[in-house]
Amino acid sequence: MKIPLNKMNQYFVLRWLLFLVISFHFNLCFAQNWDIDLLEKINLERNQSLDPTVKFITNSVSPISIGAPIAVFGLGIIQKDSSLKSKGIIMVEALCVNAFTTTALKLAFKRDRPFVTYPYLDKQADAGSYSFPSGHTSSAFAFATSLSLAFPKWYVIAPAYLYASAAGYSRMHLGVHYPSDVLAGAIVGTGSAFLSHYLHRKFVKSRKRNALRL
Repeated sequence: MKIPLNKMNQYFVLRWLLFLVISFHFNLCFAQNWDIDLLEKINLERNQSLDPTVKFITNSVSPISIGAPIAVFGLGIIQKDSSLKSKGIIMVEALCVNAFTTTALKLAFKRDRPFVTYPYLDKQADAGSYSFPSGHTSSAFAFATSLSLAFPKWYVIAPAYLYASAAGYSRMHLGVHYPSDVLAGAIVGTGSAFLSHYLHRKFVKSRKRNALRL
């Protein structure tokens, strides 16, 4: 029996979200000791001369992750290139899916920031919401993955993921996230981009098939 496209997409999304929730719950239950040990090493033994550079990286995540898809879409308009416009739209969709998933998980787990639980940590950046998962990291990886899917060349993929990894590291360096927050953020961001890409392609194919039937 063939499953309708919309049903198949729903099953795909539900399986993906269920996997995330179970994985993250397991991670939070069993990872606390190595989590704080590694964070202490990164934050308290850091090279403080790198703080300005690391802060610049962490503060660049929102402008870059939002600006890149707008730039791709805008370039598509200027060049009258429907493919570029589609890539820009998919990148925006990835950021939206990532933002929704990250916010939902933060509200579900309500994990305090590490500097709240361990006041001796050297907090070097403002951080207001819950800790798990890292929103900066998820945004950076959603950007890196969606950009890599849009332009699958090594000279795009390598710098994109290097930047995303640096963004994730910056959150630990500055004392505002546990390593598990960063790991979860990388998974959420990457998964959001792949999910958005998958659903968008399926939606486009479905529209084309329906148009041919008319």
